[in-house]
Amino acid sequence: MIRIFFRHIWDSLKNLKRNGWMTVAAVSSVMITLTLVGVFMSVILNTTKLAGNLENNVRIVAYMKLDSHDQSKTIADPNDATKQIPNPNYQRIYNEVKAVKNVENLKFSSKEEQLKNLTDSLGSVWNLYKGDANPLYDAYIIRANDSKNVQQITTDIKKISDISDVNNGGVNTKQIFALSNNIQTYGGIFALLLVFVAMFLISNTIRITIMSRSREIQIMRLVGAKNSYIRWPFFLEGAWVGLLGAILPIVLMFFLYRIVYAGVQPSLTTQELYMYKPEVFLTTMSIGLVAIGVVIGSFGATISMRRYLKA
Repeated sequence: MIRIFFRHIWDSLKNLKRNGWMTVAAVSSVMITLTLVGVFMSVILNTTKLAGNLENNVRIVAYMKLDSHDQSKTIADPNDATKQIPNPNYQRIYNEVKAVKNVENLKFSSKEEQLKNLTDSLGSVWNLYKGDANPLYDAYIIRANDSKNVQQITTDIKKISDISDVNNGGVNTKQIFALSNNIQTYGGIFALLLVFVAMFLISNTIRITIMSRSREIQIMRLVGAKNSYIRWPFFLEGAWVGLLGAILPIVLMFFLYRIVYAGVQPSLTTQELYMYKPEVFLTTMSIGLVAIGVVIGSFGATISMRRYLKA
């Protein structure tokens, strides 16, 4: 049994060499298909992960009125600007926001801190707004215990006095989630179509090979060879085509994904968003591409054989 199996492997390799340009055409079709599948799957999987990060990190920003000094322990005396008195409303807004149902985390962000972040992100032109020219507001950054509760928390915080505005991402967040869903749906459909196209091309290529060897197959059947014995070399030939076609897409993925990761991830990290790390992702993707290549190659060969052999 083992000797017969290795003989089938040897026969399949000889067939690949014998068919020459037909083999090159089949391998090329698989190569192009798997490259596109790899690109689409990388986009789909990372978009799904980023959308998940975003959903778990949706923040609510509550801006306080300009005359609010919620984090100042002392304020100027209304009757004498040169004197400081204890702030009677120290952390009143903080405590009211913290008491809102489903608030998991609460952080104060001063307008000076926000200006610094803008300056770091957008350039030194924002230095013009330092000091009294700062147009920003002190704010509280709130995180909900569940993204489903964001809207209700926003509504409750708006009712607190001395809160001028509340922002939770609104339409932009919804658009990102919608875009993510579209990419997953249509990208997945397109990837499946590519796989079927590759399977069709491989089956046609192997069918032509079978047609050129139809006399040989007929002789083998006349001398009593079983269908499984005749089928195995073609089945393995399709698997070899798929395996060879997966090599270049894997190499391209290793180079391209690392370049994209190194260029994009630093800016995403500042927003607490993360792509899949290359070490784990590329290993998994490589195994997946090899598996897809072998499956579509062998299955394409099986489809072709059905016209010449009875099951």
